[in-house]
Amino acid sequence: MSMLDQVEATGSHTYTTHDVAVAGGRLRVGVWEPTAPVATGPDGTPLPAVVLVHGITASHRAWPAVAAALPGRRVIAPDLRGRGRSNGLPGPYGMAAHGDDVAAVVRALADGPAVVVGHSMGGFVSLVLTHRHPDLVGRLVLVDGGLPIPLPPGVPDGATPEELVRALLGPAIERLTQTFPSAEAYREFWRAHPAFAEWNPVVEQYVDYDLAEYPAGDGVVGGPVLRPATSPDAVAADSADSARGDALPAALAWAAETGLPITFLRAPRGLLDQPGGMYPAPTVAEWSGRLAGLTASEVPGVNHYTIIMAEPGISAVAAAVAGAEG
Repeated sequence: MSMLDQVEATGSHTYTTHDVAVAGGRLRVGVWEPTAPVATGPDGTPLPAVVLVHGITASHRAWPAVAAALPGRRVIAPDLRGRGRSNGLPGPYGMAAHGDDVAAVVRALADGPAVVVGHSMGGFVSLVLTHRHPDLVGRLVLVDGGLPIPLPPGVPDGATPEELVRALLGPAIERLTQTFPSAEAYREFWRAHPAFAEWNPVVEQYVDYDLAEYPAGDGVVGGPVLRPATSPDAVAADSADSARGDALPAALAWAAETGLPITFLRAPRGLLDQPGGMYPAPTVAEWSGRLAGLTASEVPGVNHYTIIMAEPGISAVAAAVAGAEG
C-alpha cells in the first residue's frame, strides 16, 4: 500500500483534519486515527499520542509515512503558523509562538502528555514547547533539528538570518516568491531538487499540498496564481528568531540543567543531499557532551528530507518513538 493511501484515509489509520483555536485564529492540524487495535503499554493502558512538528517551509503533509509506521497510535501533526493551511494566521512568529500553538494542539487533541517529534525547525519548536509546557510532553525526539545549526562553509559569522537561511535551504527558500503555471510544473521543480532523486508518493502528495492559489496582483491579467503556501514573512521571522532569539537558548540551558531526556536522529546528508549533513558528526558529539540527557544516533543513507519521507528514515523515526517510551 502506498503512503499516499495513508493520507487518503485507508490502511492502518484514517486521516482527518481539524482546526484548533490559537492566538489570532485557527491552526490546521492533520490527525491519523488508528484502525488497528490501539497500541498499549505493559500495563494495558493506551500509549500516548504522537505529535509530529514539521520544518521551516514544510507542512503536516511531510509526515504520512511516519504516521503509517506507527500502527495503533493516534498521530497528530499541525501546519505551523504561516505554513500550509495555517498560512493565513498572523504573527508574531518565532519559536515561543509556535511552541504555544503546538501546546494548544496537544491540549485539544491529545489525551494527556504526548511523545513529541520535531524535524528541522520543528525540533526547535518542540524543544521550546517542552521548556514552556513540560506537563504536555512525555518524551522528546529531535530529527535532524533542535540543536543550533553550525554555519555552512563560506558563510561569515556576521551573516544575517536571511543570508543564513538562504545558505542552508537554497532552492527550498527561493521557491517561496515564485509562481508556477500548474501543479505538474511545481512537481517538476521539486523533481530537480537533489534531495529527491528517488521520487515517491509521499513526496508527491507533500509537494501538491504545498501549492496554493492566490489572487493575481494588481495589473495582472488572468485568474489566481499558484505559489507555495508558506509565508516568506514567517520564514524570515522564524529564521531571525532561531538565530538570534531568546527562546531556544533558554530551552537548551534548561535541558542541560535538568538532564532532559532527548533522542536525536542525525541525517548524514544535508538539504541538498550533500555529504556531511546539516549537523556534522563533531557538532552532534559536542552537544552530546553538553546535554547529559541527549542520546544521538545516525540514520545511514538519508538526507535532511528523506529521514522522514523514505526508508530507512521512516523506520528509524518510528523506532525512536517506541524507544523514547522504554
